[in-house]
Amino acid sequence: MKQQSSAGAAMGSVMCVVGARPNFMKMAPILRALASTAPALQALLVHTGQHYDPGMSGRLFEDLGLPRPDINLEVGSGSHAVQTAEVMRKFEPVLDTHRPACVVVVGDVNSTLACTLVAVKKNIRVAHVEAGLRSFDRMMPEEINRVLTDQVADRLYTTERSAAENLQREGVAAERVFFVGNVMIDSLMSNRAHAHSAADTLKAYGSDPAILKHRYGYGVVTLHRPSNVDDAETLSALLGVLAEVASQLPLIFALHPRTRSNIDRFGLAQLIDPARMVMLPPQGYLEMLGLVSQATLVLTDSGGLQEETTALGVPCLTLRESTERPITIEQGTNTLVGKDRASILQCVADILQGRGKRGRVPELWDGHAAQRIAVDLLQWLQPR
Repeated sequence: MKQQSSAGAAMGSVMCVVGARPNFMKMAPILRALASTAPALQALLVHTGQHYDPGMSGRLFEDLGLPRPDINLEVGSGSHAVQTAEVMRKFEPVLDTHRPACVVVVGDVNSTLACTLVAVKKNIRVAHVEAGLRSFDRMMPEEINRVLTDQVADRLYTTERSAAENLQREGVAAERVFFVGNVMIDSLMSNRAHAHSAADTLKAYGSDPAILKHRYGYGVVTLHRPSNVDDAETLSALLGVLAEVASQLPLIFALHPRTRSNIDRFGLAQLIDPARMVMLPPQGYLEMLGLVSQATLVLTDSGGLQEETTALGVPCLTLRESTERPITIEQGTNTLVGKDRASILQCVADILQGRGKRGRVPELWDGHAAQRIAVDLLQWLQPR
């Protein structure tokens, strides 16, 4: 980490928290921006260890140019209650030791809420990056994390203007809210030129890249949400629809460990045609960016991929009933299709016939969101 100046020392350090894969893409540009401020803000990077699989965590540090964490809490997996409690238990002594001027959290994972709660109860300021997004579906654990984090955080940085409206409805004071743009797109723009080709990625796993030469190209699939993969009937139905899609368009499926485990546990491997559906392990950021940027379409339940496909101009079909990123539908390339077979197949047919959704890049998704955050943090943390 860059050494802090005397002015930075007077302000204290900024403790940046990551826990799960999407957090890394959001935090990488923030850390670079903090180091480039004048005076530079000293940053301490804390990895809670919520994602600990090398494919879900380790490779991303190298891909994104992230420094190794200063502190790793190594909490591992567990139920929502167990994982949240374990992060809180292990994060508290870290705060007691370092007493940062501010804790920066991103996104909506359990680590985000857990570290926020510990910090605010110790009267340490919290900045929440990607605040105000709402799916309005309280069955999603991430929605609970988002709402609670925004209620108690001190500085709320938003990616789209509708987020401020959500926060206003929830009684959040307007002076706590700052529209800065989307740091996820900062990472995408800074790394797109370094993305791995889809052919190289397939070759690395012994798959024939000839699948990429199909007349319609190929699609990318990711599934990981419990509502889609933890129930045998639901997962079976989704795999059945994906098999129908694959009969028209070859699919590359980056398998989340949870999804792979459940396919095996439910005995659903027979639904996967290896000639039409290439199954890969979790991918590094540069591999995934290459796969998505060159795809004809993406089918996913990931929030981050909804944003990335919008920025890349790639049609996205979101296999969920709701989304906390409405701007990707209103302005971008995303279509919410849920689990409805007819809707999925119709959208795929439209895309293959050139009638797919065309979008535009939303306001302030320009690659400079992290710089705006760093400038504001520097001013906010100046000793009074």
